[in-house]
Amino acid sequence: MVFAGCLVDAFVYNANPGRVIFGAGTLSRLPAEVERLGLQRVLVLATPVQESSAQELSRQIGARSAGVFADARMHTPVEVTEKAMAVVTERRVDGLVAVGGGSTTGLAKALALRTDLPQIVAPTTYAGSEMTPILGETQAGRKVTQSSPKILPEVVIYDVELTFTLPVAQSVTSGMNAVAHAVEALYTREANPLISLLAENGIGALARGLPRIAADPRDREARSSALYGAWLCGVCLGTVGMALHHKLCHTLGGMFDLPHAETHTAVLPHAVAYNRPATPAAMQAVARAMGVEDPAAGLYDLARSLGATMALRDLGMPQNGIAQATDAALANPYWNPRPLEKEAIRALLTSAYEGARPV
Repeated sequence: MVFAGCLVDAFVYNANPGRVIFGAGTLSRLPAEVERLGLQRVLVLATPVQESSAQELSRQIGARSAGVFADARMHTPVEVTEKAMAVVTERRVDGLVAVGGGSTTGLAKALALRTDLPQIVAPTTYAGSEMTPILGETQAGRKVTQSSPKILPEVVIYDVELTFTLPVAQSVTSGMNAVAHAVEALYTREANPLISLLAENGIGALARGLPRIAADPRDREARSSALYGAWLCGVCLGTVGMALHHKLCHTLGGMFDLPHAETHTAVLPHAVAYNRPATPAAMQAVARAMGVEDPAAGLYDLARSLGATMALRDLGMPQNGIAQATDAALANPYWNPRPLEKEAIRALLTSAYEGARPV
């Protein structure tokens, strides 16, 4: 399937419903969106760190707010969702507002899966999960991913101003996490011309924006570029399937409680190197978007030059976890363009563990 060269084979494209509001200062439209959806008792969700922001949003919503639940956690633990469900029931909540990154969005989606309540999400990072009907939940050290129309948020408010306070380190890893969605969308089994265009543009927008954010975190144009890229990458994640990279990151995150975006950042160059021989057109698109010759090395160099931690051991993964993660990845594998080979997967994880530059 050669999209850029105009030779296009048969494909299937499914578009997800949803309303996107993008710009600067757009969070001011939140009360109007709550009213537009006819909601009377919305629960505002956040992490403990962002509780004060959630309380301010609750005040802005006014009489239609049912208060705040500020205990969202990384990897969406089921026990936290159960606590939030008790609040939803007790306060007779009829809608959800999530302000934050992937942890807060994940909690909103977990609640929506159980209740089918409408969601309004205001992302403060570049995670992209707000554009997907996909939920990953963790229980007893195992992360399980599922998809349902109930999980997809009804409204997403992208406000560039919400990202100004995102620290550079988090901006970099969150942005690389988003890039991973687009990279895998280029070689997924469900690849199609539209998603491939979005993926290449999303990678390019983030590759241009992140270095400028590192140089000046208040650069509005750079922040806008990165947030726009994150939206495009999120659409990719929500529309087509993923492959080996995402399987490995979900496995590592669930098994060893590794930080989500940082794990994606460290693993991505090695997953790309693994799949490089099987996906020449996708690799050309990544290289073209980034302005590099080798996509695996280019991704590694970009992240490392911006200060990202590139060794899984420095993120808390034990050395004996290489064998455990290899077995887990092969036990219930995703589709992948290159067949999964045990020794090659082990070598991939070893390189990511050590933080070596792909060759």
